[in-house]
Amino acid sequence: MRYTASPEVFSSFHITVCLYLSTPGKKMAYQKVSADQRESGHSQYLDNDDLQATALDLEWDMEKELEEPGFDQFQLDSSENENRGHPESVDLNLDSIQPATSPKGRFQRLQEESDYVSHYTRSVPKSNSYNFCRLLKILCTAAILFILGILIGYYAHTSCPSHATSSGTIDPQLYQEILKTIQAEDIKKSFRNLVELYKSEDDMEISKAIKTHWTAVGLEDVQFVNYSVLLNLPGPWPSTVTLSSSGQCFHPNGQPCSERARKDSSQDLLYSYAAYSAKGTLEAEVIDVSYGTADDLKRIEKMKNITNHIALLKLGKLPLIYKISLLEEAGFGGVLLYIDPCDLPKTVNSNYDTFMVTLNPGGDPSTPGYPSVDGSFRQNRSNLTSLLVQPISASLVAKLISLPTAGTKSDICSPLELPHNEIRIVSMKIQTVTKFQTVTNVVGYVKGLASPDRYIIVGSHHHAIYSYNGQEWASSTAIITAFIRALMLRVKRGWRPDRTIVFCAWGGTTLGNIGSYEWGEDFKKILQKNVVAYVSLHSPIRGNSSLHPVASPSLQQLAVEKNKFNCARRTRCPETNVSSVQIQGDADYFINHLGVPTVQFTYEDISALEGPSFLSEAAFLQHVMKIEEIDPFFNLHETITKLSGEMILQIANEPVLPFNALDIALEVQNSLKGDRLSAHHLLAAASHLRESAELFQSDEMRPANDPKERALDRVRMLNDILQDMEKNFLVRQVPPGFYRNILYHMDEKTSQFSVLMEAWEHCNSHASNETLQGVLSEVLNSINSAQVYFKAGLEVFENALVAKN
Repeated sequence: MRYTASPEVFSSFHITVCLYLSTPGKKMAYQKVSADQRESGHSQYLDNDDLQATALDLEWDMEKELEEPGFDQFQLDSSENENRGHPESVDLNLDSIQPATSPKGRFQRLQEESDYVSHYTRSVPKSNSYNFCRLLKILCTAAILFILGILIGYYAHTSCPSHATSSGTIDPQLYQEILKTIQAEDIKKSFRNLVELYKSEDDMEISKAIKTHWTAVGLEDVQFVNYSVLLNLPGPWPSTVTLSSSGQCFHPNGQPCSERARKDSSQDLLYSYAAYSAKGTLEAEVIDVSYGTADDLKRIEKMKNITNHIALLKLGKLPLIYKISLLEEAGFGGVLLYIDPCDLPKTVNSNYDTFMVTLNPGGDPSTPGYPSVDGSFRQNRSNLTSLLVQPISASLVAKLISLPTAGTKSDICSPLELPHNEIRIVSMKIQTVTKFQTVTNVVGYVKGLASPDRYIIVGSHHHAIYSYNGQEWASSTAIITAFIRALMLRVKRGWRPDRTIVFCAWGGTTLGNIGSYEWGEDFKKILQKNVVAYVSLHSPIRGNSSLHPVASPSLQQLAVEKNKFNCARRTRCPETNVSSVQIQGDADYFINHLGVPTVQFTYEDISALEGPSFLSEAAFLQHVMKIEEIDPFFNLHETITKLSGEMILQIANEPVLPFNALDIALEVQNSLKGDRLSAHHLLAAASHLRESAELFQSDEMRPANDPKERALDRVRMLNDILQDMEKNFLVRQVPPGFYRNILYHMDEKTSQFSVLMEAWEHCNSHASNETLQGVLSEVLNSINSAQVYFKAGLEVFENALVAKN
């Protein structure tokens, strides 16, 4: 039977025996085994031969007691707990811990010391009978106290929670034990509870419900972080589009303007708008600009005057705010925005669906670049563009171009297009209101044990105004809740991750990732230094046919490994590619302003992946997507939870961060392949970067990942380098809607640096190549910065090694 007790129990037993020996006249008997007294050698009590013999016999018997089976383990366990729980007091207990670590150590050391021989020569006792009886009493008392101490320690250990422990090593079995408690049925129940909150439009009420959910499953510290921000909301009346030739008035969904139509779908009509658009009335000719690329505008400008006209614009292919900036620069006065049915999967019929978009690049528009806290200066920015922008349905576009129906004929889809030889003049009227309103973030965390100042952030959005994007927020929140439940079951058993895991439900995402931006700006200095990775759970279930992982270059290899492991557990699993492309959601701030490695797993429809990118910028109303129709048994939810969960656990718990330095260098080289802009100096810089990354990977990361070669004092230095690698690729200026982190591509169809591609198009449409030269310099500086960064990291380790030697 194995007993476990705290070091305090053994220590108290040790002291009790000493007190027993301190009888009148022989008060210092115990001091004959004290190092201090051995050195001084001036105590009068040391000359008493009886005491010397008695104490040595006791010492020998106690050493035999310490050699009993299981004692080493008993004391080792308790010492580990003591060290983890009270690191500042480790040195104070060394005397009580030492016998357990080396049971024979004290006696052997006494024999080996010459000082011991000269001062403690053992003589024959004067009275063997007396000494034997006395020794027997001492041994009986010691045995009783020893047993009593064991019993007290055992019951104290079972009644009190043990100190938290960390694996300290890579333990896939531990991760699987945590993840196996995640069940699809539990996610489904949590999802349905959250869906009930659709009835409420109060952001704080929903935030309180999420906090209650997280607290109920064991999360220790859940807080609200509120910001008062400037929101652009629909006006009291829906927007309208009127054909000047016939005087017909239409709502954004294509229905004729009437009191009945307004009453039947008043909310849908009100919430079909572009947040932070200009407001007012504009009557002008409509010009079809297709997707609004630089080539489209160049072609149209050659054909006709476009000043103060209305652009008929398709959503997709490029970021919306970038295309709006091009139209504004070209001189347009308004925009009618729509989604071409041919760009959507055949199973989706959105001809009459209304949607909203935001023109906000991120955060509170009234405090650009700084947090919306009390006392902050508020700028007057009710609109972020001079254009009147109105989203409309495909059915309304069909009416504008005089088509009988919008959509498909048989199996062939004909894209919507305004005839070039026809003129359409319309009047558009937009009414919106701006007001300050509180946005709430829900933030909770599990504190790490070994490195509590290093954070892995797990984020998703919660309820948006009028439940945009249907039940997606409830889906992602249910997934986070399921992982928290599984994690806390293990934490309650005494385990903790090495690094702190922060769980966030962001507010104001639909209107421009406002909650996450404000929180990031508020704690920017801390986050720049301490955030290790961001795991995004933004709208994880968008289809059911294909798993679509997106990851930073440094995390791509880990994402592939997790996906392969997941496939090994299933009979059917199609091959998926992990790419670094721009994604929607609150990861934006962490990627673009902090350079944090990011990963996201989602389920999509294959046809949606094959269509134009950036269609997800449209936020449809709640009736469009039914999560339970896409994933009726919530098996996809369970898969996403386990994939994301394993990524979180591995990043949070492995001694060396599982980031790949070489993959960054390879991504840079691939981004320059076949690029007509790849000058010789860019290719040379990329080659030097790869050489440095390879050297760093082999000389530093390989030994650190091998427990036999790992030097703990170097691991922290290595992790600091790994977590900051991608910060070198943050450029200062990019076109609106483009990522400042140039490692991310515009979409999966392009592999070149997005900023270089845009600069080339800009150069073709303008006489000057000044913009192109500036972007080339930015890219070159980023590559050189990364190369110097790896080289400096190697030098730091070399200097540390020299200093140690």
